[in-house]
Amino acid sequence: MTNPLDCTTTTEEGMPAERLSALSEEPEAQDGRQSFLIRYRRTVSSLAARAAEDSVKRAGGQVTASWAGLGAVAARLTPEQRAVLAQDPDVLTLERDRTVRAFERQALATSGSVGEYTEGLKLVQAPLVWDANNDGVLDATAPNGTGIKVCVVDSGWDNRHPELQAAYVAGKDFVDDDDEPLDFETNTGKWGGGHGTHTAATVVAQLGSHGTVNPGEEPNGVVGVAPGVGLLVARVLNTRGNGSTADIISAIEWCQQQGAKVISLSLGAPEPSATEEAAFKAAVLAGLLPIAATGNSGTGDPATEPGVAYPAAYDGVLAVGAVNFKSEHPAFSQVGPQVALVAPGVDVLSAMIVGAESFSQVEVDGRTFESRSLAFAPLGEYTGKLLTCGIGNSKSACGDEATCDGFVAYVDRGGLDGEGNGLTFAKKVTFMRRAGAKAVLVGNNDPGDGIGNFTLGTEDTWLPTASVSHADGSALKGLKGKAAKVKLVGVDYSRLTGTSMATPHVSGVAALLWSARPTLTALQVRALLQDSAQDLGTSGRDNAFGFGLVQAKAALDLLQTRHP
Repeated sequence: MTNPLDCTTTTEEGMPAERLSALSEEPEAQDGRQSFLIRYRRTVSSLAARAAEDSVKRAGGQVTASWAGLGAVAARLTPEQRAVLAQDPDVLTLERDRTVRAFERQALATSGSVGEYTEGLKLVQAPLVWDANNDGVLDATAPNGTGIKVCVVDSGWDNRHPELQAAYVAGKDFVDDDDEPLDFETNTGKWGGGHGTHTAATVVAQLGSHGTVNPGEEPNGVVGVAPGVGLLVARVLNTRGNGSTADIISAIEWCQQQGAKVISLSLGAPEPSATEEAAFKAAVLAGLLPIAATGNSGTGDPATEPGVAYPAAYDGVLAVGAVNFKSEHPAFSQVGPQVALVAPGVDVLSAMIVGAESFSQVEVDGRTFESRSLAFAPLGEYTGKLLTCGIGNSKSACGDEATCDGFVAYVDRGGLDGEGNGLTFAKKVTFMRRAGAKAVLVGNNDPGDGIGNFTLGTEDTWLPTASVSHADGSALKGLKGKAAKVKLVGVDYSRLTGTSMATPHVSGVAALLWSARPTLTALQVRALLQDSAQDLGTSGRDNAFGFGLVQAKAALDLLQTRHP
């Protein structure tokens, strides 16, 4: 007899939807309006700032933003209004406000631990600049970013994280239109994915200012490439990682107004925007150095490579690709003639939304098993009887002993559901929840993959879930009926991969150069970064590595000889 109960109201149809496409088009509003960027010719843009706005309003458009220096506005237009403006001879460009996507001040802390020096930090030579004797203390007279502002244009930040609080100077939220750029969605009360927190901490994380770490990791957390930098946070991406071109343009203008030297952008889109390009050109002419990620859609096949994403591909923007800790090119890192530098972008450790990541503890019949929590699994602890539930493909898979009073379900990775579709971890956990489980253990079906590194895919009302190795999974099956404890504890750090992670390494090194010599121009800083890079791949500049791996100590040494 199988278990007839359904311990939740969840159905297979209630499975979480896939996350929104990175480049999904803006849906048409009920009034037929969509967002556009309109740029006027110099004969109009040289007039009062209101002239461009008035032109759009006369056509019936709703102006949402304006940039006097560009002679441009953002507006919501109906198809008819768009047609009218398209015929206006004073309109230089009329383009969709395209979607962009992420590719994550108190007294400066001067002492911590050399254990905070991550693999990426050491690969770009940052500690050699500000801790030459490797004692975990910032050298008194060494450049560390002090006096320089870096503007991180991303998904906002977690203001609770101790790694960032001392560095924060100011922020602007262009998504919610306020001055609190939190990676947080007020309507749902949920924090975002932490992309902006991760990238900001790669630049400015503080020595000794630790959050909660995984067991066995450095208790002081991490430190950034340029811990003395003043952090400006411009939030342009929502909690799903999407943003608008109009907000990017407004953020660039704001960064400049706040006195930033470096604009760090770990985001982009596959196609250019003429209005956005003009905004970056204006920023470069004003003396700023925009540094942007090349994108994560590389294929490794020259015939299908998409080229460098935008804004990284614009003239004047320093495009950054990724390498792993062996200085090897990962296939995902987009390549092209615009690639200037590379930096660590694989498995990079940095700060994350407080408590968003977790580590797991599994104990069955007094034995401790190595495990790893699944991404998006909730924190919590449960102790109960261990039941084996096959591949977890139905709520009856755990047999007659399963009740709504609760138990720990063990399932094997892999298999198909009743309709012949792949049995995702999310489906397995949903079935187990319906069967009455309060926690889930997943045994890896690949003996060579250890405990694995898996995800439930997105947030939902999941159960605490952890994975174990193939060998330990076999052992757990033999402990059916024994007392099992599964505990997931929140941590404040995470390893992420992408050109997004590479970009802030370069932004931090640029800030070190500027803090050593504030009179340098953006062009001089760029030249120093490129000319001191460690050549990788084909001798000389190439489309995968650009001029090579950014090197902080080498750049500072070159500064002393080139600009004594």
